[in-house]
Amino acid sequence: MQRLHREPTLTRDTLSRKDSALFYSVYAHNACPDFALYRVVPAGKNFFHILEVPSGRIKGFRSDHNKACALAKELEALLCINAR
Repeated sequence: MQRLHREPTLTRDTLSRKDSALFYSVYAHNACPDFALYRVVPAGKNFFHILEVPSGRIKGFRSDHNKACALAKELEALLCINAR
């Protein structure tokens, strides 16, 4: 009987080296990135999660799309302010 060879895969809770490098480069270079660190994703009827892209973690939620987008922008602005 032959053994199955399984490749390790990343789970949603772990960061790849590329993702963590992108995330921590904000702090290393004291500058804001050109890419979005937060994404608004639908999570039900009139319900939205704010997803932190590099880590895959949910950072907040809102029941209105416009408010969810505003929170995502606010979180990115706070990250840029803290990086300086």
